[in-house]
Amino acid sequence: MLLATPLVLPIPVSAQVPPSQVTIETYQGLLEAAASGDVATIDKLAAAGADLNMRDGRGRTPLMVAANLREYDAVRALCRNGADINSFDNDRYDVITIAAVADDPEMIRIAVAGGGDPTLITRRYDGTALIAAAHLGHGEVVKTLIISGAPLDHVNNLNWTALIEAIVLSDGGLRHTETVRALVAAGADLNIPDGNGIRPLTLARQRGYRDIFEILEAHGAKP
Repeated sequence: MLLATPLVLPIPVSAQVPPSQVTIETYQGLLEAAASGDVATIDKLAAAGADLNMRDGRGRTPLMVAANLREYDAVRALCRNGADINSFDNDRYDVITIAAVADDPEMIRIAVAGGGDPTLITRRYDGTALIAAAHLGHGEVVKTLIISGAPLDHVNNLNWTALIEAIVLSDGGLRHTETVRALVAAGADLNIPDGNGIRPLTLARQRGYRDIFEILEAHGAKP
């Protein structure tokens, strides 16, 4: 029988900090061009030998700035000119993880096409972009990352997989239910336990998440 009252765990706070308007107004050169989506200037500065991987005060490269601001053409231009798509900012976010948190599957597709690696270990939790997206219930991003080769069963330093985060950091609603459905359909391991030895099926039961529980149970998850 499912419990009626969900258990609640503290949700880790995202360390991602997109550039503020005040910060954007201080940008010059490639950072400014990336923030405004000015492809012509990006190409011109790149041809003149500008540092494609220059950093702002939080370690954001032009690619990261463009990703945060959904400047798709700027990301394409920077990749085409040889910018490092897999570098990290000061909080260990790469472009793909930035896009995962922002619920931006199109940016993920662009980043992967430009050489982005969805298997990178990112953020303070030693997780992945997939874990970040699952935590937030970003189902389309989860599906995009799975197609792109993201590792399904990576365990972060909280001892949680993407599947576990989609349960313990969710409200059991439609977004997280569809996220769980996508992970299960892709072949995620349903029986990797958390740090207390509790498996996903039991975690869903404890929280009263009936739909998630039924998906896991139907696919043979162990209690």
